[in-house]
Amino acid sequence: MAELIRAKGITKRFGGLVAVNKVDFHVDEGQVAGIIGPNGSGKTTLFNLLSGYFPASEGTITFRGQDITDKPPHERVLMGMARTFQLVSVFGSLTAWENLLLANIRFREGQTSGGNFFLKRADRREIRDVCHASLKTVALESLADTRTSELSYGDKRKLEIAIALSLRPKLLLLDEPLAGLSDYEIAEVLDLIRQVKQNFTLVIIEHKISKIVDLVERLSVMNDGEIICEGEPEKVLSDPAVRECYWGKEENSCSV
Repeated sequence: MAELIRAKGITKRFGGLVAVNKVDFHVDEGQVAGIIGPNGSGKTTLFNLLSGYFPASEGTITFRGQDITDKPPHERVLMGMARTFQLVSVFGSLTAWENLLLANIRFREGQTSGGNFFLKRADRREIRDVCHASLKTVALESLADTRTSELSYGDKRKLEIAIALSLRPKLLLLDEPLAGLSDYEIAEVLDLIRQVKQNFTLVIIEHKISKIVDLVERLSVMNDGEIICEGEPEKVLSDPAVRECYWGKEENSCSV
């Protein structure tokens, strides 16, 4: 498999705090990878570096063979990268349908300038088709005209995933997609991820380790801003350093 994204020596400092420390991380095309670690271990900061929301203090990131270290988030989206967030990030004052339209108009090639963005027709057939297909994938068609603030948290999570899917990314980054969900909603989102994972290269951050062990092909463990172990999930979870990290020092930081 060809390499899709690679971070080499990537580091992020906030003043005297080193949140991510010289991390090497890569994902191959078609791979499903997981990242776990105690609270504050640097997982989300690594996602923010990969997706361009934080500038790197050191190191480089390449995506599809191009250096994207200094590219802003919207350019990375146009190149084929999409992500979700720990806390659901959708516009509560808009309907589910309007959220999808807004994202798709914004991130179409040639629609990134302010003038084009506001003047472009929102009813173009290809945009409508993509939005309809994404809502159908996450089973939210019946709620298309519902204001997002009125949706359950689980449906908001599915809408956020639908927005990411509608952008047809090469790489999809899911940051704790199960956080805050009920057991029923967790089952729904896991079924959704299993349904779509063959269409994307996928990287998942998750605290509920047992929920993703059979979902990912490679597991990386972060602690204190570094990757301390990675490989096949069962081998990684049996590693003494990983077991000490979770069940020795941080047993209350992770739900399994």
